[in-house]
Amino acid sequence: FCRKTSKAQSTTATRILLTLLSLFLFTQVFGLSSVAQVVLGKGGSGQYLSINIAFGIGVTLGIHAAGKISGAHLNAAITITQCVLGNISTKTLIAYIIGQFLGSFLAAATVFALYYDALYDYTNGSFTVTGPTATAMIFSTYPASNVSLQGAFFSEFTATVMLILGILVIHDEKNNAAVKGAQPMLTGILVLGIGLGMGLNTGYAINPSRDLPPRIFTAIAGWGMDVFSADHCWWWIPVTAPVLGSLFGVLLYKLFIEFHNQPDQEAEPEKEQAGTETS
Repeated sequence: FCRKTSKAQSTTATRILLTLLSLFLFTQVFGLSSVAQVVLGKGGSGQYLSINIAFGIGVTLGIHAAGKISGAHLNAAITITQCVLGNISTKTLIAYIIGQFLGSFLAAATVFALYYDALYDYTNGSFTVTGPTATAMIFSTYPASNVSLQGAFFSEFTATVMLILGILVIHDEKNNAAVKGAQPMLTGILVLGIGLGMGLNTGYAINPSRDLPPRIFTAIAGWGMDVFSADHCWWWIPVTAPVLGSLFGVLLYKLFIEFHNQPDQEAEPEKEQAGTETS
C-alpha cells in the first residue's frame, strides 16, 4: 500500500513538473519574448504577425514536451472543463493548475531578466501600465482603448469557444481526428489563427494560466497594483471568460457534432453483413 501511494505521488509530481517545464521552456517564453521584442524594438524587430507565430510555435512545442504523460494541459480553462466533464479528478486539476501557474510565472521572470536592460532603457527605469512607454502589456493582456468591458469579455469568450472547438475537432477520434503526430502542430496553427483573426480587442489571452501569473509577477517586479486596477479592473476577464467560453464550446460541440457521430452503431450493421457474407 505504501509503495502504491508513493508511486502515485511520484506520478503526480512528474505531471506537475512536465506541465511547468512545457510552459516555462516553450509556450510562454516563446510568446512573451516575442511581445517584448516587438514592443522594445519599437516595431523594428518584429510585428504583430511575429507574436502570433511565436505563440503558435510555443504551443506546438509545449504539447510535444508534455503531451505523452500529462496530456499537455497548458490551459487552465480547458483543464477546468475536463474536470467538470469528469475526465480528470479534482486533485489532478489542482496539480495541473499549480504547474501551469508556476511555469507561467517563471516564464515571465525569465523574459524580464532576458530583456531587463532593454526594458530599463525603453522606460528610463519607470515601469508603467499605461502611457507612451507602457510595458506591462509585454507580460499580460490589456484591452484596446476603444473596447468596453462587455466587448472585451465577449471577445475572450468567443475566442476561447473557437479554441476548444478546434481542439475537439483535431482530437476527436469518433469524428475525423488528425493523426497524433500532426495534432501538436495543428493546435499551434489553431492558436495562430485565433491570434490573426481575434486578437485586436484584447490580445487573445484565452487562458487564465497564460495571463494571471505574469500579471502577478509584474505587480511584484515594479509595475505595482496598477496591473490589476487598469482599464476598469480588466484583469478578471481573461480569468473568467476563457473558462466560461471553454465550457460553452464543449456544449456546442456535443450538440452539433458529437451527438450526431455514432460510428459504433453504424459499424454494427456492416459487421453483421460481413459476418453473413462469410457464413
